[in-house]
Amino acid sequence: MLKLTQMKFSIDVSKDELKYKVSKKLRIPLEDFLSFEIEKRSLDARKKNNILYVYNFSVELRNENEIIDKKIPNVQEFTPKESRVDYSKYLFDKTKKVAVIGFGPAGMFAALSLSKAGIECTVFERGEEVDKRIKTVSEFSSKGVLNTESNIQFGEGGAGTFSDGKLTNRKKDIRGKWLFRELVNAGAPEEILYVHNPHIGTDKLINVVKNIRQEILDLGSTIHFNSKVENVIPFNKGYELIVNGDKQYYDYVILAIGHSSRDTIKMLFDNQFDIVQKPFAVGFRIEHKQTLINKSQYGESYNHKNLGSAEYKLTHQTESGKGVYTFCMCPGGTVMPSSSEENTVVVNGMSEYARDKVNANSALLVTVDGKDFGSDHPLAGIEYQRKIERKAFELGGNNYSAPIQKVVDFVENRSSTKLGNVLPSYSIGYKLSNLREVYSEEINNAFIEALSKMGNKIKGFNDSNALLTGVESRSSSPVRINRDKDSLEAINNDNFYPTGEGAGYAGGIVSAAIDGIRVSELIIDKLTIKIS
Repeated sequence: MLKLTQMKFSIDVSKDELKYKVSKKLRIPLEDFLSFEIEKRSLDARKKNNILYVYNFSVELRNENEIIDKKIPNVQEFTPKESRVDYSKYLFDKTKKVAVIGFGPAGMFAALSLSKAGIECTVFERGEEVDKRIKTVSEFSSKGVLNTESNIQFGEGGAGTFSDGKLTNRKKDIRGKWLFRELVNAGAPEEILYVHNPHIGTDKLINVVKNIRQEILDLGSTIHFNSKVENVIPFNKGYELIVNGDKQYYDYVILAIGHSSRDTIKMLFDNQFDIVQKPFAVGFRIEHKQTLINKSQYGESYNHKNLGSAEYKLTHQTESGKGVYTFCMCPGGTVMPSSSEENTVVVNGMSEYARDKVNANSALLVTVDGKDFGSDHPLAGIEYQRKIERKAFELGGNNYSAPIQKVVDFVENRSSTKLGNVLPSYSIGYKLSNLREVYSEEINNAFIEALSKMGNKIKGFNDSNALLTGVESRSSSPVRINRDKDSLEAINNDNFYPTGEGAGYAGGIVSAAIDGIRVSELIIDKLTIKIS
């Protein structure tokens, strides 16, 4: 096969026209193509008056040697990577029982991988199935009625279900290719297989999650919702799980709880699992008009129908050594109430597939560690999160409304008294506040320095309309459950696999899912019956 790279075409060229355009570049007839696939599409917006799409293709041609002999720039031979192992002909030890705790990306794809291999597993998810969860989340978003067991953080699909559905591109990894194909098979847009910054959108993710669940069930595995694992007790070579008061034994346990299951982490810590403190990041959600971002990124082409809502990614290293950056940018999205504990305010971002809401929002984060927590205790980061979330609850009026502040007022250290043209999208309600009260002077100064620099990169980023909403505190796990780098088993706890974001080994839907797949493959290998 041949790989064609860095092929640039106008944003007006449709997908159906691409093969014809490539045939012209190669100077060959269309009938010479045996296969044609888009491998990657990215955007070149450096020249605002001539924005282009940049493509990589993989093609199979009748006379490939002739094309190679022409030595056309950016055309080279390549051999496709092998796919994941086909387990359909393997034999497995069916006497062993496998449990998966949590049904976010890591748990879901661990369970799917096991089930497809022919190993039935049992999944325990503390939250609700997604249709019921939608209603529960809506009850909180509209009325401030919080269910601490099923919410934005807990439930089928994990926290990623109510997000932009952003997929950090890991398709070069064999597992990543399999993952993306499974997502498409479950109903995700086919374009995620090739666009540079793929996303699914929460509205489409809901059906994707349901379809994957149904496939897992059809393959013989079991999924229990509203089923909280209250205790994990090592027993023989496996583990006794206490689930809703009932004791159940499993030979292998995959822990895929997500980054907000603080009570589960505390239980494991009390049970002597090896848990350490981990740096993470905290901050706010920052909102702008989406048209402002579009104009900054696309110039005069900002309204072009083929471009959609623009994104950005900004970073700054402060003079004091703090890293400040934007994260999980949600074009045309909303700021979501994301608390999972009472008397706290937590925010996150969400976009639907169309990304067509008025505002753009992104996390604006600064890195924090033990110096900020004021303690080297393994769980000090969790307590730090609670502290700032409770402060946000207080500043918001003690009713789950969010504290908000214009960027200019944050810089000047004064409470906002009125809004500009950006209206907050946080649905429960808001209270004009001074968010400088949440963090230390060092952290506030880091934000102030970064906002100035970021305003130089995106005009209007720090102007009088830009709006901060507090607090974003769940960007990643504040702990790591130590595991062996080769076996991926918890230190001193064989056959127990801390996995994904909650265990401190991932940062997003794709990396968490791939970690779940990796763990499942190790269990599959252990359960394989060797035939001489």
